[in-house]
Amino acid sequence: MCPQLRGRASQDADARIEEAKGLALAIGIVVADASIVPIREPRAATLFGEGQVRNIAVACEQHEAELVIVDGALTAIQQRNLEEKLKRKVIDRTGLILEIFGERAATAEGRLQVELAHLDYQAGRLVRSWTHLERQRGGFGFLGGPGETQIEADRRLIRDRMAKLRRELEQVRRTRGLHRDRRGKAPWPVVALVGYTNAGKSTLFNRLTGADVMAQDLLFATLDPTMRAVRLPGVDKAILSDTVGFISDLPTQLVAAFRATLEEVTGADVIVHVRDIANVETEAQKRQVLSVLGDLGLIDEESEAPRAPIVEVWNKWDLLDAERAEELSAVIAHAGEEVIVPVSALDGQGCYALLDTLGRLLTSDARLYSFVLDARDGQKIAWLHAHGEVVEEEDAGEEEEGGDGPRRRIQVRLSPRELGRFSRL
Repeated sequence: MCPQLRGRASQDADARIEEAKGLALAIGIVVADASIVPIREPRAATLFGEGQVRNIAVACEQHEAELVIVDGALTAIQQRNLEEKLKRKVIDRTGLILEIFGERAATAEGRLQVELAHLDYQAGRLVRSWTHLERQRGGFGFLGGPGETQIEADRRLIRDRMAKLRRELEQVRRTRGLHRDRRGKAPWPVVALVGYTNAGKSTLFNRLTGADVMAQDLLFATLDPTMRAVRLPGVDKAILSDTVGFISDLPTQLVAAFRATLEEVTGADVIVHVRDIANVETEAQKRQVLSVLGDLGLIDEESEAPRAPIVEVWNKWDLLDAERAEELSAVIAHAGEEVIVPVSALDGQGCYALLDTLGRLLTSDARLYSFVLDARDGQKIAWLHAHGEVVEEEDAGEEEEGGDGPRRRIQVRLSPRELGRFSRL
């Protein structure tokens, strides 16, 4: 069920219900029926009106549905009342996304984050549990009295477990910070892939790095951050990071829990915003992604300028018809300062252009340097060719710079980062 509040555009509701179906399919739920339910005034008890609840119950009987998903936020009371009236399990958008995250999290960190988010979600919903939670357990010894109720005990256990998970996640955050500091000293530039869920980030990641990260036509196919080394023009080694996809109305519990994962983006030298350009909601998805980047402090609030260069990758270009492709090509041609690269991660179209663009951005602050080296020092000469853009190389004679053998003069363009690495050779 997709509740549509008065004043919301029908196209938006249609897109939302398709997204909700995609979320359900992501964990193997067979969608028997999907419908938009207009709501004039949300009911405190059930969200929907009495007639609407009866219609939903009839649809459940007709399609033999065992689960009802409401693509919106339900209070604990609304969820309990709907389950009583429909005689079926009911979950809301937050609960569905938590189920997906719980099934997909593969690393220890991901499981910690999901469990914390799930406990935070459940803490306020113990009211909908069974009546045994109202029993009281008596005290012992000198305490006397009726003791705490079962529901109070469960809430206390949840709070204690959440405190423990937060301590463990804080340790993960510190470890990630140490890793970032270590990479900063290496120093290898970091390129972070961000974008709406199912925009094709993991497919592009695999295409650029030759990795085998899970990449399927599913929402939230990737949860745990993955990093791989990649070579770029003028950059011998860069770190490419694949991150969790964004989505509209992401539960606040998940935003807080996955902040440690998203912090990888804050340390990136270049951000690659991957967009599903064939999706009719691509502009709305772009606004959602930029909103999350703003929350992470990556976009200046006053000037609205990004703190790190952002490359827009218009993915799934191969799915466009000729007319739409021509229209978007004209947009790219007049993009001005925006950096836009059309690609198809599936067949590799445009990926070389993307690598060239990333290399150019990462070496944009490079300057021209001249070195005179011993011609027999093949290691340094080869390093300059591999890590910089050699503009000119020639013999420098034997006596220049006080040398006692043949020497080579090399003019090479290096970034400050690469110059620092060369000086340490």
